[in-house]
Amino acid sequence: MSPLTETVLLVFGLIAVGYVAGWSGYLKAEIGEALSQFAVGVAVPLLLFRTMVDADFHGAAPWRLWAAYFSAVIVAWAVGHLVTTRIFGRDRAAGIVGGVAAAFSNTVLVGIPFVLGVYGQDGINVLSLIVSIHLPTMMMASVILFELFGRESGKLDPPLVLLSGFLRKILANPLIIGILFGLAWRFTGLPLPHLAVRFVDSLAGIAGPLALFAVGLGLRRFGISGNVQLAVVLSLLKLFLMPAATLGFAWLFGLPPLSAKVAVATAALPAGINTYLIAVQLGTGQALTSNQMTISTAFAVISCAFWLSIAEMVFG
Repeated sequence: MSPLTETVLLVFGLIAVGYVAGWSGYLKAEIGEALSQFAVGVAVPLLLFRTMVDADFHGAAPWRLWAAYFSAVIVAWAVGHLVTTRIFGRDRAAGIVGGVAAAFSNTVLVGIPFVLGVYGQDGINVLSLIVSIHLPTMMMASVILFELFGRESGKLDPPLVLLSGFLRKILANPLIIGILFGLAWRFTGLPLPHLAVRFVDSLAGIAGPLALFAVGLGLRRFGISGNVQLAVVLSLLKLFLMPAATLGFAWLFGLPPLSAKVAVATAALPAGINTYLIAVQLGTGQALTSNQMTISTAFAVISCAFWLSIAEMVFG
């Protein structure tokens, strides 16, 4: 068995173990939410903090990386929106949710342990550049689009109210806090005290396995109910159109091999909990995003292995 195949099976095997633990009744599905909160609120922010402090970003080409990845986001989002509204006849608000579902990768709970297992710390350094602007960009885009096109006419919030609310949410996000604190410490040029390193490493080290197990346990809670056809189509867009577009833009923008492969791997990830949370915030598409998150995670084991192999052939 190749190291690549072994890593893919390990990552999604941990998700499967979490799902079976919930399905069998061994653990309550609600525990997955608590574990996810710990992972996102404590373990992963510390991992991102450590990465920001120690990472070597030379050769990561952040502007080209962002241009390639978010160009693919625009393609997947637009197609997801059109499929939802034109083919399945849903309204514009649901179309915004469909676009988010087709383009929003689970970059943290699945992406971080996945990229770490495949590409090591160098891969995490590249992924961190995506994570640092991924959540703010996707949330801002969804909120703006919903304010402009999803609300009934005459009910738009003033721009300053919209901006201040968005900034409060972003600056209170533990992932953003971890990144900002890591960058702030990096700029001081001071080494972390030995005890602080041990403290951070002890919690950051469990972030990956814990997050994957929590994802599996959480999937049992969300389940599948209604909107299955549209959820399947959006899952296919997420798992195949999004990474295909990313690969094309990575080649077009001339990304370094590692940056290109990490970008493609990130795009090939399943949809995450944030698609559901955005649907809840917008007040539409909750069942759709719940289904799509479950379906895309189940089939991502195939798509991730496929796109990692393709990226390896194209970029070496």
